[in-house]
Amino acid sequence: MSEKTFKRILVTSALPYANGPIHIGHLAGAYIPADLYCRYQRLKGRDLVYVCGSDEFGVAIVMKALKEGVTPQEIVDKYHPIIRDSFEAIGMSFDHYGRTTTPTHEDTSQDFFRRLASKDVFNLKTDEQLYDAEAGVFLADRFVRGTCPVCGYEDAYGDQCENCGTSLSPAELINPRSALTDATPELRETTHWYIPLGDWQPKLEAYIGSHPEWKPNVLGQIGAWFKDGLRDRAITRDVPWGVPVPRDVAEAAGVEAEGKVIYVWFDAPIGYVSATREWAAAQGDPERWRLYWQDDESMLIHFIGKDNIVFHTLMFPAMLMAYGDYVVPENVPANEFLNIEGKKLSTSRGWAVWLHEHLEDFPPDLLRYALAATLPETKDADFSWKDFQTRANSELADILGNFVHRALTFAAREFDGQVPPLVNPGDFDRETLAKLAEFPARIGQSYERFRIREAVFETMNLARLGNKYFNDSEPWKTRKTDREACANTIHVSLQLCAALSVLMEPVLPFSAAKLRAMLGLDGIRASAPGGDPGATTGWDEAGQPLLQENHALGNPEILFRKVEDDAIDAQIAKLSAADAAEEAEPETPYEPKKDFIEYDDFARLDLRMGTVTAAERVPKSKKLLRLEVDLGFEQRQILAGAAQHFDPADLVGRRVIAVANLKPRKMMGLESQGMLLMSEDRDGRLTLLSAEGENGAVVR
Repeated sequence: MSEKTFKRILVTSALPYANGPIHIGHLAGAYIPADLYCRYQRLKGRDLVYVCGSDEFGVAIVMKALKEGVTPQEIVDKYHPIIRDSFEAIGMSFDHYGRTTTPTHEDTSQDFFRRLASKDVFNLKTDEQLYDAEAGVFLADRFVRGTCPVCGYEDAYGDQCENCGTSLSPAELINPRSALTDATPELRETTHWYIPLGDWQPKLEAYIGSHPEWKPNVLGQIGAWFKDGLRDRAITRDVPWGVPVPRDVAEAAGVEAEGKVIYVWFDAPIGYVSATREWAAAQGDPERWRLYWQDDESMLIHFIGKDNIVFHTLMFPAMLMAYGDYVVPENVPANEFLNIEGKKLSTSRGWAVWLHEHLEDFPPDLLRYALAATLPETKDADFSWKDFQTRANSELADILGNFVHRALTFAAREFDGQVPPLVNPGDFDRETLAKLAEFPARIGQSYERFRIREAVFETMNLARLGNKYFNDSEPWKTRKTDREACANTIHVSLQLCAALSVLMEPVLPFSAAKLRAMLGLDGIRASAPGGDPGATTGWDEAGQPLLQENHALGNPEILFRKVEDDAIDAQIAKLSAADAAEEAEPETPYEPKKDFIEYDDFARLDLRMGTVTAAERVPKSKKLLRLEVDLGFEQRQILAGAAQHFDPADLVGRRVIAVANLKPRKMMGLESQGMLLMSEDRDGRLTLLSAEGENGAVVR
């Protein structure tokens, strides 16, 4: 975060597509970390608004509607309430959760379009695109299917092959066909508006350069786009579902407006603005939204997954800059992906944990904690049911819950359910209270730096401190031998419990409220909208004693009940059933074995060890990477068709095996002086082959 002080904070989470329910991969990417951050900031007493909403436009919605034989509106009307209610059940603290099919969103999106058009920001281009004559429509990327030119999969989409993961364009597909009618499409001219991102690259580079504190995974992806050079991006589409292109703008440009909509990547982030407008209207102050979007003392934070980095760090900021008067994101703390039981999450194969189903079996705080403790902040992380059980039982129940229960039951039994006075405290008592005073700032610093896992770990450390203090003070002994010392132990322990009831609120809001009820602790600032506006005790005060002596406590209850093995076995069985169903499908065949060769044929290959010293994408190529490889005796430039499989930054320093005597070949104007050995799985995934040995060593 920059050193600038802000009066208010606006937080957004990526708008989920309303074409299916929420799963835990969604939660770990853009929602749980944002909610923890927002709850912390509200406890600090800061002016914060947190908005989100269902993304209800785009080709994915249309495809779902076609599959189910209903209208797109019926699809979003079905899934929007499911998503909204699931978020509420898990404890998401949105100030407003909207949807992009509202009149406010259409008005806001069209206003952006008009403003940029009036400032001549857009380029208007006419080119040829695939057209389905039977359906009478132009075909967006996902409306085209055909054979993948990379792996030969015969049912690849026009934007990506789901079999090998290669990014494609419809023109690259072999034997393309319409996903609507199965007809062979034809090329026809159509006109669209484009935003020339290349014109904004200098401003965007200066903007990104002013934020060296952003996460490395975010800056790395942005850097790769800058190196390739930003290009024009179409912001309109010929599809039947979306925010209509303003008719007045189309007519002024001499373009037929009928059937043209604003492309979803342009209108979706504007959903943050329209949601804030709807929130302000609900507060009875319709213009209040401008304070959060158009005042330089407001800080904008986007929580997203890594697949949305480019949209939120380059495209949306360019739109905001072009419009004028808007603040740009101060930070975009994107997370990587969450795997399940060591395998990539796949909704199409049923390899997912759905939020609404999970909440039928477990209290929400267990999942909030398990995900927050394993967030994929800098690299992909893995969710396993056994780990979920361990965190619920060994950490929440045995550490946090055990300490709270012992302190409260001891107070109920030995001190008539009241907070005993602190009289002549010993060194250990004073040291423990001094350590308590450090926790709000320590945990808060982690939240401020978007190190959410670290914040959760530090919060649990306070419970660990409480357990150690209670055990080492041995009140079960001093209750008979030294009542004053025993009373001091329970007094300090209850102060630690009170602090925990505030500091654990971001990650465990339901349990924190239950703990405060047991403590009889009132007047705590709310971490979610709708709390007592007069409450002044919050995060910073939690480091000091919150309970007065002789304060009456409530009845102690079990805070966390242990998760039994049979409950976990049932969840694993669900995934196993999905896995078995997938394995029952015809298995992808191995590539046929090649004909036998003579030893001399193999001996002609000169295989050498090397180290990649530099890597970058080849401009204007979707597939090629340019690598510089140190072979010991010389440096080589090698082009590899693996851009869809590797991030260039991850290849630098890798030990590789190169074919050193392959005849040089020119590709995209560059000479490739060799080839790297890789394995290719049946699903088209590439893996670099490596071995030990000095650079230049012969591989035999």
